[in-house]
Amino acid sequence: MCHDISFSANTVEFITDLLPNIIWDNQLSIDFSTTSHVLSMSNRRCIVLYNRDGKPHGAEFEWGLIADYMNTPELIKKYRIQMANARYENILEKKSAWYRIRKQRCLVVLEGFFEHREVKGITNKIPYYVKLTHRSHMLIPGFFNYSPLPDVESGEMKGTFSIITRPANDLMKKIHNHGPNKHRMPLLMQPEQALKWIREDLTDEDIKAFVNYEIPVEELDYCPVYTIRTTKERPDGKGKKDAYEWSNLPALGTDEVVEQRSLF
Repeated sequence: MCHDISFSANTVEFITDLLPNIIWDNQLSIDFSTTSHVLSMSNRRCIVLYNRDGKPHGAEFEWGLIADYMNTPELIKKYRIQMANARYENILEKKSAWYRIRKQRCLVVLEGFFEHREVKGITNKIPYYVKLTHRSHMLIPGFFNYSPLPDVESGEMKGTFSIITRPANDLMKKIHNHGPNKHRMPLLMQPEQALKWIREDLTDEDIKAFVNYEIPVEELDYCPVYTIRTTKERPDGKGKKDAYEWSNLPALGTDEVVEQRSLF
């Protein structure tokens, strides 16, 4: 699945270059000094794009979609943690929550995302940072919904979103290799392709074709990084997205530390 993402202040410039006619719903208030790693369970604000009346809009929405049936604080607390990701297999199932909001499509603007790999013989799971090979940013398709309950402090109906995931390609199968949701990845494509997702005239057949896309392995760049789900600084003083050399880390495709035997 996808629970760890990254973006920076450069994201705003990327959006305005890509969409010069973008309409910002509000002045951005995100503290970009804290967005090199954003965890889904924190319900932090991220930058999303969507269309309204044929025009592209940019907004700050919280990660972790709040559906209309979550109309009490108790229901939000119980179910929101499950709504960070939307499985593409369920989008067009008429009984699913996603089907009801399939016209509320958005794009989440990132520089990259993190996924964890399990290796026998290494205590900690190894995080990898993944990005597009030749692009500074990616647009991940998702859905948005406005909370049915007003924000306690502002009284606003806050926007919330979920990211679409699909079966992993050959690269991501080797990285996301553990857990009940292993071998999955965000729905990825080049930004110009992804922009079609927020067209208001998409049919269900268009949606089906769109989410079936699998990005080629060669369009992704990746590297192992230091533990990201911590407030402690890295031993080498570098940033969350910088490559880190883990001791005895085997190549992708080998999920167990191979001990080197002495020749003597």
